[in-house]
This record gives sequence, structure tokens and C-alpha cells, in this order.
Amino acid sequence: MRAIFVAGGVLTFMFGSALAQVAPAPRPPQSISAKPQIPAAKTGAMAKPAVQAGKPAPVIASTPESRSAAELAMGSDPVFDDGTYLRIKQTLLSYSAIEVRGGWPGLPPDAKLAPGASGPEVALLRRHLAITGDLPADHEMGDGYDDAVVAAVKKFQLRHGLETTGSVGAQTLMALNVPVGERIKQLEASLERLLGMDFLFAERYVVVNIPAAFVEAIANGKVERRYRVIVGKIDKPSPTLTAYITAVDLNPTWTVPLSITKTEIANHMRRDSSYLSRMHMRLLGAHDEEIDPRSVDWSMERSPNFIVRQDAGNWNALGNLKIDMPNPYSVYMHDTDTRRLFSDDYRFDSHGCTRVDNVRDLAAWILRDNPPGWDRAAIDAGIATGQTKIINLPHKIPVAWVYLTGWVTRDGTVQFRDDVYKHDEQLDRAGLADAAAGGFVAPVAQATPRAVPQTVTQASNLDSR
Repeated sequence: MRAIFVAGGVLTFMFGSALAQVAPAPRPPQSISAKPQIPAAKTGAMAKPAVQAGKPAPVIASTPESRSAAELAMGSDPVFDDGTYLRIKQTLLSYSAIEVRGGWPGLPPDAKLAPGASGPEVALLRRHLAITGDLPADHEMGDGYDDAVVAAVKKFQLRHGLETTGSVGAQTLMALNVPVGERIKQLEASLERLLGMDFLFAERYVVVNIPAAFVEAIANGKVERRYRVIVGKIDKPSPTLTAYITAVDLNPTWTVPLSITKTEIANHMRRDSSYLSRMHMRLLGAHDEEIDPRSVDWSMERSPNFIVRQDAGNWNALGNLKIDMPNPYSVYMHDTDTRRLFSDDYRFDSHGCTRVDNVRDLAAWILRDNPPGWDRAAIDAGIATGQTKIINLPHKIPVAWVYLTGWVTRDGTVQFRDDVYKHDEQLDRAGLADAAAGGFVAPVAQATPRAVPQTVTQASNLDSR
């Protein structure tokens, strides 16, 4: 295990042997840690990922038509690794220095800048991009929108998850006009959330960054797969959590949580008595006996004495594949039959679960070192049978759903995303100061399982239905 302790302002690192495999049970202690040597954080510049001699660069795969140019250029550095905490902390120092010097200049709200333009607004843009490190310092002077500015704007757009057009449109202008104080708040909020996490960085692990709406499959410190995801709506946010991937389910059925049966299902049935049959859902009693929906009072106030189960098939809310990761929130990663949403920049449309673009490829990556014979072709063939198949993993894979609106990758690139759930507004600055003064100490192993949070809510998988 690795742990970081802060005492008297001095960072001390403690390292043990690296874990090659994650023991399936009992649950091992987890920690967030930091590496002893991390390059000074800088904004903007995207360094080419290092490739060891004789070893090919990891292949970052996704559905080509759903990937933006920005995502294609993100490289193989993960959003979350064992150095993320310290890199954010270092970047806070450099951003605080920018704030002390007066920050970066804003642009007029009606500015429309594109290659070939010139004038005082372009001069302001050049100065801004030089301060953030997107434009080399020796190119700051001038008032022309030349090739150097185009490249700098693309770097800026990349760091903020925007389409890399090289022109300053409405979204890019909005991001440029976020003051440095707000960016500092994003970094501080992300740092605070890391302080409250416990996670084991194994050789292979999976991370969903909710604000960025993508999932990464990481092996040996490099991203091997990156896919767009659909995460929770603003009023049904996806939770932050750490868990273990335990199985991949082909052609899964879906047992509807009772709380959702009382609300969403009951509301549908009051309006349309054919809803259950149309959705291939059945009512089942205590012994799995089928119950006639006409015998149920759908204006129920008490919990129903039956369960609702949706049959496997293309109509299923989970699609044809579910990645099981037991957790107190009853959420998981899964397929969907509504794939058009993956092409949108705004991908906050689920009821809490994470729908994954090209989820079969992610499942093949998960199963790669687990049960033999389950490659992508075998997964496709298994789904084609229409039969439900649960593939248990003998070696469970750690998974984290994180909420990082500001983070720093190993090459020093500072990334920002919109605070869609407004979590950053709940930043506990006093708690963050106490943590900085008292030190960041990795959690110790618990003799008993951790208590389930009191705010746990069950997620609905009715999705856009």
C-alpha cells in the first residue's frame, strides 16, 4: 500500500509492495496516495505520452463516430491515479499566484473571434492564453489571430472538454471568461472530494469521471479504453463511490426497486394499463409466481407485496449487457438502446446509473484476464443466444465514480469541466484548511464493513422512458 502524510508542511511518502491482484474477499484496505516525483503542474501543453522502448502505446478505443476531436487527443494519462491529489495541490499554488497578480483578462461577452481577425480583443485573447500557458510566452505580444493563436485556442478547448475548432465561439468564450478564482474553487472542491475517498489503485482499474461524462479502463497506469457515458440527470445525480466489478451479465433481466415500482411504475399503470406488457415487464409474487396486473390497486400507498421484473431483450432498460458492481446505491454500468445520446456534448440524462458507449468492448477488456474465452466475439455470440448469462470474475476489478471538475494529468495538463450538479458550491473550505493543517492520512483497514450512508437512494433504470 502507499500512503501520504503531511507534517509541518513536509511531504513524507511511505511505499510498500505493489498489488498484482485484488483479492476478492475480504475487502482489502484502500487508499489514495501520491508519487514522490511529479513534474511541476502547468496549464495547456499536451505532452506526448511516453512510450517505453519495445512496448507499443496503449490503444484507446471507442466508437469512432461518437468521439470528438478533443477526446481523441486526450492521450493515455488517466483522469484519476495515485498522483492526482498532489498534482492538484501543486496546481492550486500556481493558480493562486496568477490570482495574486490580477488573474487573466476577460473578453467582451459579444466577442466573436476567428482566425484572421485582429484588434484589441485578439490582443486580450493572446494575453489570456499566455497566462494560462496555452500560448508560449514569446507569442503573447501582438493583436493578430495567427496560427499560434489557433493552436493555443485548441489547447484551451481541449482542456475544457470543448470541440477543438480553434475559433472562439459561445462556449469557448464562456469558458475563457471564468475568472481564476472560480477555477481555484473547482480545484479546491476536487481536492476536498479526494480527501474523503478510499480507493485501491490496482494494476487494472476503471474510473468514471461524472462531470466529464466518460469512463476510462486503466492498466499499468495508462488508459487503454476510453468511452463516452450517459450519467445521472441534475435531479437524479449519479453518486460518487468506490466498489469492485464482480460480474458481467449478458442479456440481463431487471428487477425494479420497490421504491420505483411505487412511483414511476404505478404512475405509468394508472395512465396506461398496457404499460407493463408493452415494456415486457411481469409482476411476480414471493415464489416467483406471476400476478395479473389487473388485480393490483395501482393507487397503492403501502409498499407492494410483489416485484416487477423486466425480461431480457432489446427492450430491456439495461440493454444487452450489465457490468455488475455491488454498492449501496444500486447503480451500475450498462448498455442502452438509446445510443443517439452518446453523440451529444451534454450527456446527463440517466436516472443515476452509467450507460456506456460500446459497452461490449469495455466488457471484453474487463474479462480479458478473467474467465478464458470471453473475448468480444464470444460476448456478441452470447448475447445473440438471447439467454441470460452471468460471467463471474474470479479477480475483481476496482472501480471508482469520481466527481472531478478540475484535475491535472501526469503531463501537467490542467483540465476543467462544468459543475453540472453544483457540488462545488458545497465546498467545505474550513474542512479543507483543517485537512491541509493536520495532514492527509490514508484510511486504515476496517475490521467491519463500512456503514451504508444515510442518504442512499435507489436509482431507477427507466432512463429516458
